[in-house]
Amino acid sequence: MEKVKGKIFDINLFNKLLIFVKPYNISFYGVLLSAIIISLLSTLTPYLLKIVVDDYILPKNYDGMQTIIMIMVGVLFLEVIFMYLFAYYANWLGQKVIKDLRVNVFEKIIKFKMSFFDKNAVGRLVTRTVNDIETIASIFSQGLFTIIADILKMLTVLIVMVIISWELTLVVISIFPLLIYATRVFQKTMKVAFEKVRKEVANLNSFVQERISGIKIVQIFSREEVEINNFQKINIRHRDAWLRTVWINSIFFPIAEISTSICIGLLVWYGGFNNINGDNISLGTLFLFISMSGLLFRPLRQIADRFNTLQMGMVSTERIFKILEDDSHIKDEGVIYKKKFKGMIEFKDVTFSYVKNEVVINNISFKINPGETFAIVGPTGSGKTTITNLIARFYEHDRGKILIDGESINDIELTNIRNQVGIILQDVFLFADTIFNNIALYNDKISLDDVRNAAKELEIHDFINSLPNGYDFNVSERGSTLSSGQKQLISFLRVLVNNPDILILDEATSSIDSYSEDLIKNATKKITKGKTSIIIAHRLSTIESADKIIYMENGVILEQGNHKELLKIEDGKYKKLHKEQLFMEELI
Repeated sequence: MEKVKGKIFDINLFNKLLIFVKPYNISFYGVLLSAIIISLLSTLTPYLLKIVVDDYILPKNYDGMQTIIMIMVGVLFLEVIFMYLFAYYANWLGQKVIKDLRVNVFEKIIKFKMSFFDKNAVGRLVTRTVNDIETIASIFSQGLFTIIADILKMLTVLIVMVIISWELTLVVISIFPLLIYATRVFQKTMKVAFEKVRKEVANLNSFVQERISGIKIVQIFSREEVEINNFQKINIRHRDAWLRTVWINSIFFPIAEISTSICIGLLVWYGGFNNINGDNISLGTLFLFISMSGLLFRPLRQIADRFNTLQMGMVSTERIFKILEDDSHIKDEGVIYKKKFKGMIEFKDVTFSYVKNEVVINNISFKINPGETFAIVGPTGSGKTTITNLIARFYEHDRGKILIDGESINDIELTNIRNQVGIILQDVFLFADTIFNNIALYNDKISLDDVRNAAKELEIHDFINSLPNGYDFNVSERGSTLSSGQKQLISFLRVLVNNPDILILDEATSSIDSYSEDLIKNATKKITKGKTSIIIAHRLSTIESADKIIYMENGVILEQGNHKELLKIEDGKYKKLHKEQLFMEELI
């Protein structure tokens, strides 16, 4: 988990956040103005009460009292109006900012290169995009603006108190050291407690997301009870983290209430004693100070909680800007755009590592001519899929050159490469959407008729039509309502309608049912016709007709040639693998 500074208020971080506030500056300054007006109005009400008591009630002068009471009602009405405006627009501003921020974060995440996702759990990224960004809204709704309003109110109250009676003001502020000390201790302990809460929330999200995504593995290996127990342990830690915050609150707020009560007691004692002795402390002044002590202590005891809200907002802001400022994306500095690729691909002394100093492919070279079918075979972990990942620029190679049609892939626009390189994976991913949307992927240039015609060409139109609602059939999350073979056919159709010039099949025929096998073989022939095709396969029978085949182990090309040429190599790796597969087929 990344480290964050956790400052209560980081001005540099807040300035970054203000970039997202800029479109809503009118609301921002309007909320600040409301805070100032509220602080003045809240002080005016108890002062008017002092006037009523001293100038009208005690002298029994009721002639002008009605006017003062009407003024008080008017002030209270204005205070309610501005409190409404403050609360509504502070929350409105927060929601507007996090809406824009969430869009920026999501846009950033989906453009990251694959190595970023190799190092960051999906559950944590979901927490950042949803929970952390929601916490940022509290900076505006419950944090910064509320703190400003509370501080302005306290300053106004103190100024009025000092002007009216500095002796009673000293009585009030004599309680300050106790309350300030308790507030500081509260703020420090809550900081640690809330950090623990955020950590446990991220752990909980990550755990649940992984187990639900891998539910088949959980059930296949009868891990339900084990995972329930693991979840209970994480959930207990999450509960205990929250209970820690509850415990801290349950100690602090009674102390704050006692401090307020002590202050009121001291005011009554000191003011009453001096009033009896004939000193110039009126009953109205005493009422004023009792009312204002509430206005003073209430924000003071709440301000620690406000600071924690602000602090957690700042922690979340720092985490979000770590994502926004992360440069883990493929640098798209290419200036070359090709409407059509001829399909010539060349690797020249290419080396690549997922982790530094752990070489996955080592100094490999090969050339694929336009329109050729090029096959890659070898044991798991030999670097087969890595080659296709580099062609599609999911990762950046460390050394050497990768050329398409004689141009370095770094010089070609990234979207141009991705649009012209079609990939069919063994593990097909389908969104919880209709079949048509999973094929067209909301590309306006692809119509329903295009998809239907392509489906007829692959001979799967009847299969799709047999589903409820046909092309509008919702396949559910990850295509769970379809068989693996049916999902694979959808992935072939997806590639066919996009009509790329270069095609990659990464073990696309290894996990299919017997019903779909003939359809997929037919689909493979049709979509690879006339295109440069790279096929990764364990079953050598599917690549015997390939123009070129390379055999890899440990990131190095050991053998290359066509099927017949490789079988002629004495003690060859490919020949040995071919014999083993023939033997297994005979056994079956």
